[in-house]
Amino acid sequence: MRVFVTGASGHIASAVIPELLEAGHEVVGLARSDAAEAAVTALGASVRRGDIADIDAIKQSAAEADGVIHLALADRRQMRTGNVSEAAATQVAVRALGDALAGTGKPLVTAAALGALGPLGRPSTEADPGSSAFSETAVLELRARGVRSSVVRLPPITHSHLDRHGFAPTLIAIARRTGVAGYAGDGTNRWPAVHTLDAGHLYCLALEKAEPGTRWHAVDEEGIPMLEIAQSIADHLEIPSASIPDDQLQEHFGFLAMLIGLDVPAASLVTRRTLGWEPTHPGLLADFDDGHYFTPPD
Repeated sequence: MRVFVTGASGHIASAVIPELLEAGHEVVGLARSDAAEAAVTALGASVRRGDIADIDAIKQSAAEADGVIHLALADRRQMRTGNVSEAAATQVAVRALGDALAGTGKPLVTAAALGALGPLGRPSTEADPGSSAFSETAVLELRARGVRSSVVRLPPITHSHLDRHGFAPTLIAIARRTGVAGYAGDGTNRWPAVHTLDAGHLYCLALEKAEPGTRWHAVDEEGIPMLEIAQSIADHLEIPSASIPDDQLQEHFGFLAMLIGLDVPAASLVTRRTLGWEPTHPGLLADFDDGHYFTPPD
């Protein structure tokens, strides 16, 4: 299968593209700069120059492909901040991809942010609707237009040696800067997590097997208490961990202040049973113990 990948030089694509190539697919990655082109080429994919604002380019590339994985939705700024304008721009790209694939039955797999679902009083599931900031409606509605569309939701912490700018390194950088590995309240709120390589494998499975109009959860660990995450960071940096008072959360965590206290566990039972996905890589705290997150920055 010839697969067109947007966001091809990003964190998630660095796992998705090798998975696709290993499975025997041909990959064309969208790259908007010389550096991005070099990164995509290094992964073994062909390159299409442009970005998701270049509607004609992405429509042509999608039309020439046998399937599309739209990872530009997983842009780290958008997933961290919930920036509505960035989310809107990606929806324009989704519509363009849908136009190119309409009536073909070809797969379109897109990314969404799991943490934006909000508290439900239970682990969120694949059946729960997405949030307004990361609307999945445009993708799922493509089913009616003859596109085998699906959404893979990524948890707030998608970790590995490939992760350079996600939540895990951000929390560690904050702890380094402040001298305290902090958490909100009593730290019992939970965040789900997945290893990047396991997430990459799920995207490949969704491309090959997902039914149209479906959602999937790239979740290995349903919910790690924030206290445990902070304590592990504290142990590795040899600094204290502490609860940060509510009136100091913004100063301490910056843009993470609104998110750090959320309790957003998530389940992936349907994903595992239906697609046969089973994570095999280390969990978050074991990944911390590997040490690569704590190598002093240059």
